[in-house]
Amino acid sequence: MPPENSSITSEQFFWSGIVIAFIDAVLILLLVWRLKPARFKALNWTLVGTAAVFWSLFGVILVRVFWDSYYRYFYPTGFRSGGILLFVPLVYGLLALIYHTAALRLPGNPIVAFCLLGGVGSILEHAWGIYGFRILVVPVLQGASPLSILFFAVPEYIFYWCLVIGLAALVQSSRRWLVAFQHSRMRHAEAK
Repeated sequence: MPPENSSITSEQFFWSGIVIAFIDAVLILLLVWRLKPARFKALNWTLVGTAAVFWSLFGVILVRVFWDSYYRYFYPTGFRSGGILLFVPLVYGLLALIYHTAALRLPGNPIVAFCLLGGVGSILEHAWGIYGFRILVVPVLQGASPLSILFFAVPEYIFYWCLVIGLAALVQSSRRWLVAFQHSRMRHAEAK
């Protein structure tokens, strides 16, 4: 976000959304190539836990970095010192579970469906911010239209959910490797 005395324009949101959409396409293609549907299905609870941790850390960082220019206008003061953790892990862990379950039931590749669900979910979250929290009165957003913010939100959240899938796959692979390594060491110790 720009300094407090400047604002983001609708045009900036539109162009940023287009750029991120191209990045999303590459990330989704990589995920589809590296993770087959059966592997994505097996991510289930790892994906939920990874989403809870990722969004919590990300939320805390965002609130701390952009408190003065953005969040202080609509969040209670306690959120600055970690109060956001009262709901973010639960909400985003639950969203990951819902998106994962729905993606496995929708036609097509479940990774693509999961990411698209995350993008659509961002519309609801940002609409709540625009019309519930009235974020357009925040000085940094006074040059932006609701449509431009929603346009940007979809590829932005697809990007974040791609990261969550990739991190969950890494966590799952690391856990499997660690278990295999421990079993190997135990067999080696028993053989002596």
